[in-house]
Amino acid sequence: MSTRDFAAYAYLSLAWGLSFLLLLHVVDAFGWIGAVTFRCFIAGALLYTIARLMRRRLDFSAGWLPFSVVGSTTVAGQLIGLSYATPLIGTAMAAIFVASIPLFSMVIAQVWGLERITPARVLGLVLGTIGIVMLVGFPAVPMTATFLIGCAAMIGSTFSAAFGSNYASRYLSGTGPWEVTIGSFVAGGLLTLPLLWLVPVPGTPAAIDYLYLVALAALMSALTYVLYFGLVKSIGATAAISVEFVVTVVAVAVGALVLDEALTMIQLAGGGVIILGCGLVLGLIGLPVPASRRG
Repeated sequence: MSTRDFAAYAYLSLAWGLSFLLLLHVVDAFGWIGAVTFRCFIAGALLYTIARLMRRRLDFSAGWLPFSVVGSTTVAGQLIGLSYATPLIGTAMAAIFVASIPLFSMVIAQVWGLERITPARVLGLVLGTIGIVMLVGFPAVPMTATFLIGCAAMIGSTFSAAFGSNYASRYLSGTGPWEVTIGSFVAGGLLTLPLLWLVPVPGTPAAIDYLYLVALAALMSALTYVLYFGLVKSIGATAAISVEFVVTVVAVAVGALVLDEALTMIQLAGGGVIILGCGLVLGLIGLPVPASRRG
């Protein structure tokens, strides 16, 4: 990994980890659909404006379909689930679910024939599933229907993120990160805009709420997704998506230390099991080789 890639990786970890703080404010002010829709349009428009000012040549010749697919999954699907679930289950819980994205990514890559299945990855998938069961089955809050719906929304969110990343890696590999980010955010905004009729903005946002929204869209959406899709092209989807591990650590720390959110010891252990499973899936942790197979 080059110095530039490492700097992008580190920024993504901190920005996405800290974004949960802004997300709660923005969802409270604009609603969980408004938070996604306005975030998408601001991020897409900001990047397009910067690209034009820089006289950067943009190539959208890949067509509307792949941008729409990535926009509906990695952007709209992921952000809707995240915006809806986080106020219901808490920042720390939502962050631990985020760590399961590589697990879903491996399954999708295997189905599409993009990656080869190995015993280590099978074990990682099993451990990740056990970790999610520990996370949902032993909460620090009462297990209500609202809690379970929030957990289901987070599973949908993480699956959407994994699907979109694999799709972009497969069908938009020849498209630059600026174009992928702009196209997918504009598509995501257009897809979620009609839903505002069903879930309108709950009230009149304050001036500070607009500042939170712009910061979330600019620093933690537009810039981060350009860096992320750049990492996908530079170091590969599997390595790039491992950033979710560090995001989880940062966000859980924020939830526990800043928001005073509670997690049970079993849930914390479940988060560790998920990260261990993802480490096996990503090849960051290897299984011991039997002596009979060595050298």
